[in-house]
Amino acid sequence: MNIAERLKLAPRKRKLNEQRKKIIILGAGQVGGTVAEILAAENHDVTVVDKNADILRELNDRMDIRTILGQASYPDVLRNAGADEADFTIAATDSDETNMVAMQIVYSILKGSGRVARIRSQEYIKEKDFFLNKNMPIQVVISPELLVTDRVQQIIEHPGALQVVDFANDRVRLVGVGIDPGSSMDGKPLSTLPGLLGDAERARVVAIYRQDEPLIPQGSTIMQADDMVFFISSRHHTSQILEHFHYEDLQCSHVMIAGGGNIGYSLAKKLEHTYKVKVIERNPARAEFLAANLDEAMVLQGDAANHDMLAEENIHDMHVFCALTNDDEANILSAMLAKSMGAHKTMSLINRKEYVNLVERDIIDVAISPQLITIGALLTHIRGADVVAVHSLRKGRAEALEVIAHGENVVGKQIDALELPEGATIGCVVRGEQVLMPHHDLVIEAEDHVVILVVQKDQIEKVGRLFQVGATEF
Repeated sequence: MNIAERLKLAPRKRKLNEQRKKIIILGAGQVGGTVAEILAAENHDVTVVDKNADILRELNDRMDIRTILGQASYPDVLRNAGADEADFTIAATDSDETNMVAMQIVYSILKGSGRVARIRSQEYIKEKDFFLNKNMPIQVVISPELLVTDRVQQIIEHPGALQVVDFANDRVRLVGVGIDPGSSMDGKPLSTLPGLLGDAERARVVAIYRQDEPLIPQGSTIMQADDMVFFISSRHHTSQILEHFHYEDLQCSHVMIAGGGNIGYSLAKKLEHTYKVKVIERNPARAEFLAANLDEAMVLQGDAANHDMLAEENIHDMHVFCALTNDDEANILSAMLAKSMGAHKTMSLINRKEYVNLVERDIIDVAISPQLITIGALLTHIRGADVVAVHSLRKGRAEALEVIAHGENVVGKQIDALELPEGATIGCVVRGEQVLMPHHDLVIEAEDHVVILVVQKDQIEKVGRLFQVGATEF
C-alpha cells in the first residue's frame, strides 16, 4: 500500500498542460535544492524560498531560477514568491510545522493550488483524515519515513536484490541485481534468459551497468560477473528470476536492525511476524519503548558498532543487517563492521549524497538515500504526460517512470516505431490486468500504462513530450 492509500488521499492521475509550469519550492535543503535543479533543467519556472542567503546564492550561481529570502510560512513571502499563481507549491523545509502553516496560507489566503508537502513526523501522519481541506489542506503528503521503510522492506523480501521498485499498483516490479560469478547468467548472452525462465513473457532486461557505465541491452550482450542488471517482470515472477543471477540459493530469515527510531521501529513492526528480527538501540528509554511495543522482535540496548556485541548476537548468522540511525557515519561504520564479521547483506541509511556515491557496493551492499526516494515521490506529482510513478535509480543518475499513453505520437503505433530518445527503454506495457513485454510489433493503445527506464537524465523531458497529448505542437 502506498502513502496515498495510507493517508486515504485521492489517486493522483493528472494530465498536465504542455506549457512550462510555475513551481514554488519552500526550503533549499538537499531535497528542495535537488528538485529545483531537476525542474529547472526541464525548463520549468522555478522559485525557491529559504532563510539562508548563502544557500540561495549558491543555487542562483548553478541554475536559472528565482530565489526569495524569507520565512516560508509568512503570507507576504509566499505572495512575493507567486504562490497565488503557481501550478505547484512544494513545502520541503526541515520543519513539518512550517510546511503545514505554509500550505494553510496558500489555501486559505492566497487561494493557490497544487499543494505538496513533506511531512516527517508520524504523529501527524497517523491521524486519520487529518490532511483534508477542512483540516490541513495538503493535496499530496510525502512521508520520507514511510517511503524508506517500504523500500527497505521490498529489498529484504527479495534476497540478492540491490534495488526494488513497484509500478502499476504493485503488479510490476523493477529489480536491480548483481551477477554472481558462476551463476546461470555469468558468461551467457542475454538472449539465453528466456530459455532459462521457460517463458519469454516473464521478464525483460532494461539496463546493464558494467563498471558503473550503462550498456544498451541486446540479445548478443554477454553477461559478466559483477554486472549490475535491471530487469522488469510481473511481481509473482520476480523471485524465480532472481535465482538465475546468483550462484547459490539465497534465503532470508534473520534480520538485524541498528537503530530503533521511527524507521527502525516501523520496519521491525512490519517484519517481526515473518522474520527473526533483532533491534539494537543505543538509548535506554527508546529501547524500553521498543520492547514494550514490539511483539516478537528481540530488542537489545547497546552500540551496533561494538564488535563484542555483534559477535555475541551471532552477526555471522544474519542474512540482512540494516543500519537505520540518524547518523550517517555511525550507519556506515556499523554496516562495514557487520559485513566484515560475516553478515550476508548490509544496508545503510545515508542522507549525504557524497557518502552514497562513496560506499555503495564497494563498502556496503545497499545505500538507502531518503532524499532520492523523496525526490522520486515529489516528481511523480510534478511531471507531465500523466506520470503515475517516478523512481530514481543509480544514485539519481537514471530514472524509471510509469506514464499513461496519450496522443498521436504513441497511441496506435508499434513499439519499434516510437521515437524514443537515446538511453530510454520500454520495460513493459500494462493494459488493464495484463502485463505485456514489449515486442517490436506490440501496438500501444490509449490509456496503456507504459514503464520506461531512462539511463540519461537529460532525456526525461523528451520522454514526457513524446507521451503527451498534442506533443507535436511544441
